[in-house]
Amino acid sequence: MKIAVINGPNLDKLGVRETGIYGEESWDDVAKRIKDLAASLKLEVEFFQSNHEGELIDYFQGVKADGLIVNLGGYSHTSVALRDALIICGLPAIEVHISNIFRREKFRRKSLIADVAMGVIAGLGGEGYLLAMVALARLLEETPPK
Repeated sequence: MKIAVINGPNLDKLGVRETGIYGEESWDDVAKRIKDLAASLKLEVEFFQSNHEGELIDYFQGVKADGLIVNLGGYSHTSVALRDALIICGLPAIEVHISNIFRREKFRRKSLIADVAMGVIAGLGGEGYLLAMVALARLLEETPPK
């Protein structure tokens, strides 16, 4: 099985941006941990990150995977177009947020993605991606993609 990990704007700056909120772990560090876990679960993993909404939409429209882990950053709270693209791609997804969006500004507490995802993990830093990988692997095992 193949899992695509899709990150939106500013997630390429992990470890250097607002470390009090997002932590000091870089995206490369998180990605290495994801790759190691994927290998132990016998999963293939693909990464995609963009700061541009249209590029993310294009990726969703062409993604070749069995399931998705998505962290659309600020777009999670604003982009109906990305929500629609996720629905159109038809793949099971788990939404991840590094920070606890429910302890932050009011506008961050609403995700346009959450109700079309299988689940949401928020506030656990980079560990959230690993928990999402384990959960998604189990869910896909129970209900294999069509």
